[in-house]
Amino acid sequence: MATTHFKGSAVETNGHFPAIGQQAPDFKLVKTDLSEVSLADFKGKRIVFNFFPSVDTGVCATQLKTFSQKMAGDNDTVLLFASRDLPFAFARFCGAEGVENAVTASDFRHNSLQAYGVEMASGPLSGLFARAVLVLDAEHKVVHSEMVSEVTEEPNYDAALAALA
Repeated sequence: MATTHFKGSAVETNGHFPAIGQQAPDFKLVKTDLSEVSLADFKGKRIVFNFFPSVDTGVCATQLKTFSQKMAGDNDTVLLFASRDLPFAFARFCGAEGVENAVTASDFRHNSLQAYGVEMASGPLSGLFARAVLVLDAEHKVVHSEMVSEVTEEPNYDAALAALA
């Protein structure tokens, strides 16, 4: 199990977060149009894969907007966000904020991100995802891995983006 924190209190996750050099596990998520997306759909593409509790919280919203702004114009990399939010929440948020370069997807239907070890298994947000970022190369090997140590804090954007260089 991995450990993160929520407002200073330790929170365990349901498994092990992928480390640098590991192959990313497959997944099946639901996009805003209710179609499904899997890792295979991004064959040959690099991915900045973000996990967080809910787009309806300030830090999660900032994370999505910040990565979207920093990666504007990067057509060689998929910017992917996953949570247990309903797809409608992602559609509403991205529409209101003008975010067009991110793939947002929900794990509400398949619970397929268990293999990523991001589900918080304890604490007040138990059942939601911890804040984390993986950067995957074109073969979907992990080249950057950050489970943010405090769920209420933003990830290290610069470190994640440097892994794309």
